[in-house]
Amino acid sequence: MDVSRVRARRSPRLLRAALPLTAAVCAAALVSGCSDSASSGSSSDTTTQAAPAAAGNLQDDYQKVIREVLPSVVQIQASSDLGSGVVYDNEGHIVTNAHVVGDEKTFKVTTSNSTDELTARLVYAYPEQDLAVIKLEKVPDGLKPARFGDSSKVEVGQITLAMGSPLGLSSSVTQGIVSATGRTVSEGRSGGGTGATIANMVQTSAAINPGNSGGALVNLDGDVIGIPTLAATDPDMGDSAAPGIGFAIPSSMVTKVADQVVKDGKVTDSGRAALGITARTVLGDDYKPAGIAVVSVTDGGGAEKAGIKAGDIITRFGDTDVTTMQSLSEALAEEKPGDDVSVTYTRDGSEKKADVTLGEI
Repeated sequence: MDVSRVRARRSPRLLRAALPLTAAVCAAALVSGCSDSASSGSSSDTTTQAAPAAAGNLQDDYQKVIREVLPSVVQIQASSDLGSGVVYDNEGHIVTNAHVVGDEKTFKVTTSNSTDELTARLVYAYPEQDLAVIKLEKVPDGLKPARFGDSSKVEVGQITLAMGSPLGLSSSVTQGIVSATGRTVSEGRSGGGTGATIANMVQTSAAINPGNSGGALVNLDGDVIGIPTLAATDPDMGDSAAPGIGFAIPSSMVTKVADQVVKDGKVTDSGRAALGITARTVLGDDYKPAGIAVVSVTDGGGAEKAGIKAGDIITRFGDTDVTTMQSLSEALAEEKPGDDVSVTYTRDGSEKKADVTLGEI
């Protein structure tokens, strides 16, 4: 399975049918074993009592988190697409995915505790990170902002709950664990995706389906640790969704972008590295991608200062071979503005190297 091939999960225009789904939560309690028959009765009683108690405690934790966080998760309806969002503050700002809002400016929003449709308008979309902020025209009584956690503290194995409106089924919750952290994932453009390459994503086994995009990935402390955005696709299965492999934009990046948008109406500090070029993928003699042809360089950008020119073909970025625009984007996503990186390129058939100080998008 190629987990780098992912696409934005958007809702179909019409939900024709929904199958009833149920979720089961299992818990195991570890108890000391006994070596003689005289104590076996007591051990059995302890095991019988401990297992339901442990399961009950976990269930209570789940329900407590759902009661706390679900009121902060909303459904967002554009003219033809549907997604989710998370209430960001008391002023009615809602954070979601850029691919949920698309090119539209006005949206209908439904909260988890009401069927009333509220009107919201776009504040700013930032496709480079697949994030957007919209704002309610009128803030209803009792609107509850979510609490965003520190995604740098997220660990593999932590229990997660994904909340949103999969397939238009509002206020739905699925459960899983954090499967991995620090994933760099490229989003396709098909199906309305932005084509963004996003670093440090949280991988989760909690089901992410069309309509979950822009919702909340939550830990058992009730903290939003990510915004569910992508599901992996398996090219061997006709690019259908790979079960149990979903990705969420880390909460620390969400708050970094949203804080700027709320304050300034736009992103003023992306934190994303830039080489300072426009380019396109070129093919080799075997008709396979073989590098990145520089179309133009940005005045004063890192590439220009390092002597890279239009017509050069970049083949290596640091320790990473570069064959396509996607591979370059993924390599850049691992760096920060101000980092120095060795870039290998060819000019007139000769291989050259340049040390480039990266700029910022």
